[in-house]
Amino acid sequence: MDAVTINVIWTVAIFVIFVAIVIWAYSKRNRKGFEEAANLVFDDDKSAQDKVKQNKRESSSNE
Repeated sequence: MDAVTINVIWTVAIFVIFVAIVIWAYSKRNRKGFEEAANLVFDDDKSAQDKVKQNKRESSSNE
């Protein structure tokens, strides 16, 4: 096997891996998990705001 054959095999293998990842990423089976992961940032903001509101209520009731 010469260098050209090895390069062709390597290129085809990487392309097949790329196509497999794209199919996995866009499969309907994984959609719910990806949507949940995408919304984690917003969930953190809401919980942080709730904590701030709770702390304000606690500090005002202590006074």
